[in-house]
Amino acid sequence: MKRIASLITLYIYIVAAALAQFQNPVSFTTTQKKVSDDVLEVVFQGTIDAGWHVYGTDIADGGPTRAELTLETQKGVKLDGKLRATGKVQRQMDEMFGMEVSFMEGTASFMQRFIITEPEYEVGGYLTYGACNDENCIPPTNVEFSFKGEGKPQVVVIEKVEEAKPEEPVVLEDTVKAEEPAEEVVTLEEGNDLWAPVIDELKAFEAGTQTKDRSLWGIFLLGVLGGLIALLTPCVWPIIPMTVSFFLKRADDKKKGIHDAITYGISIVVIYVLLGLLVTLIFGASALNALSTNAIFNIFFFLMLLVFGASFLGGFDITLPSSWTNAVDRKSSSTTGLLSIFLMAFTLSLVSFSCTGPIIGFLLVEVSTTGSILAPTIGMLGFALALALPFTLFAMFPTWLKSMPKSGNWMNCIKVCLGLLEIAFALKFFSVADLAYGWHLMDREVFLSLWIVIFALMGAYLIGWIRFPHDEDEYDEMGEVIQRPRTSVTRFFLALAAFSFALYMIPGLWGAPCKAVSAFAPPMSTQDFRLGDASVEARFNDYDEGMAYAKAHGMPVMIDFTGYGCVNCRKMEAAVWTDPRVAQLMTEKYVLITLYVDEKTPLPEKITVQESGQDVTLRTVGDRWSYLQRSKFGANAQPFYVLLDNQGHPLTGSYSYNENVQAYQNFLEAGLRQYSSRQ
Repeated sequence: MKRIASLITLYIYIVAAALAQFQNPVSFTTTQKKVSDDVLEVVFQGTIDAGWHVYGTDIADGGPTRAELTLETQKGVKLDGKLRATGKVQRQMDEMFGMEVSFMEGTASFMQRFIITEPEYEVGGYLTYGACNDENCIPPTNVEFSFKGEGKPQVVVIEKVEEAKPEEPVVLEDTVKAEEPAEEVVTLEEGNDLWAPVIDELKAFEAGTQTKDRSLWGIFLLGVLGGLIALLTPCVWPIIPMTVSFFLKRADDKKKGIHDAITYGISIVVIYVLLGLLVTLIFGASALNALSTNAIFNIFFFLMLLVFGASFLGGFDITLPSSWTNAVDRKSSSTTGLLSIFLMAFTLSLVSFSCTGPIIGFLLVEVSTTGSILAPTIGMLGFALALALPFTLFAMFPTWLKSMPKSGNWMNCIKVCLGLLEIAFALKFFSVADLAYGWHLMDREVFLSLWIVIFALMGAYLIGWIRFPHDEDEYDEMGEVIQRPRTSVTRFFLALAAFSFALYMIPGLWGAPCKAVSAFAPPMSTQDFRLGDASVEARFNDYDEGMAYAKAHGMPVMIDFTGYGCVNCRKMEAAVWTDPRVAQLMTEKYVLITLYVDEKTPLPEKITVQESGQDVTLRTVGDRWSYLQRSKFGANAQPFYVLLDNQGHPLTGSYSYNENVQAYQNFLEAGLRQYSSRQ
């Protein structure tokens, strides 16, 4: 059974990885509409997945991919105005491109009007559009259309046009025919091993390296850490000896008491695992995947963690209605057997909610935004195991109860530190929403300034310079209140760590990478002032030329699939590529090939390829690189990074948008190790 479960889990991971890499967030339909006998409209109606947007038509050069219409066949009609976006167009300032951009969400609609000039007409071509979400962009995508029909042109209008420009209809049609390159049906990888698909090899690396397994282990350990911290809070720690003593006293023998305590611990695990499953069922798999980039959810998480933090600082207690606790407690007293023990465990969950609630809330928020369907359940499993373990151990070894530290002000100290940490992490979620809406309220230097202050305040609290409402007074031997309580050695070292971390972040205000917080802080591109700005430039912008150079010099290759209109590609280049160690690896150890999937340079000849049983026409250089990404690597989102040997085979799994500098460095170093082993 374990083997079957492992295979099912692995299958889920591979499918999830494939879906994450190859994305088709927009679906267009085309229709023709006769406005009158001599006026024709071609309408493009698109449905956009949640979290994605399609750019409009009025975007200046140098910005994201705007919607454009290209005509390849034009007989008996002439353009009447330009392509228009007829959907609900929104406008927003994009600081990355330094311009206002227009876009549509949910649905996208474009319309091009034509005037019919002959009794029979034929019009065809394609609409090119660009789409992005908060993490990825797809390459410029074409929507083909071709329509024929009959109309009744107004003779008067046609005669006037012919008198003014008698050659215009003929020249237009002849020009289109003369400039139209001949199509050639080919398969690009024929006779070229460098274009051969390596999708299965790439998936094998991603499954073999078990990156998802490691992330789930990380989530499990994060849950265990949360459970251990919850044990040390005033709501849980004093309950342990009372609960264990109750089980040992009510049982006829010690063995029965231990059995009941173990059942009690298992009940705690079941309750919290069910909570994790409930979160998944409520939100659903697709919603959990969208949480990490959805601005509304991130604002909600920010406010929720602020409330939890204020609660831990002593502002108020978050408690469930007392009627719930009383009802469950009465039910547990009136029942016997396993149900009684389970209800007692449920009572513990309700009573301790004022302390465990903020920890559970933070844990569920953090693991839900990983996008993993299993994350909430795995996190709650780790939390529950850590929380339940002491009840079982102290029941088995009751003498250990005598060595338990007594309740005291040290538990309030833990709550305050947790409160400050929750406020610090709340800023991370606000930063995501700030980037999405372009408010610029939480740029990198603002974020670092707040973190510096928060950890400095933590050090001041630990050293005893500030106090909060629920901190207890300390008394001397005569019963007098100590005005300046002595700082314990443990608190001194914790304060030292907090002050040191605050000082460590100060150079980040002037552009230092601060790698320890790079996964939480906004990207370097949001910082107004930076000292020293490293720049990484690709050696090649042509795949075949770059691979030939790598083979001649015996070097591995890094392929960077990007786009001129890819916002997150620029973020990666500004926040990750500027790191000195990353820049050194990319420029000295690899042949960097950057391929722009929205490059508009026409190909010498149009190429028609077979893809998913349909003919796809490649017209531009960008189309060619986009086809390479889809056919060879099974992906179409940008940014997309893949490491190859000079024969075109992958060295490790692919890498997408993730501004964690250390993770990117590990990705590059793993490719070098694999390349060395093949030599």
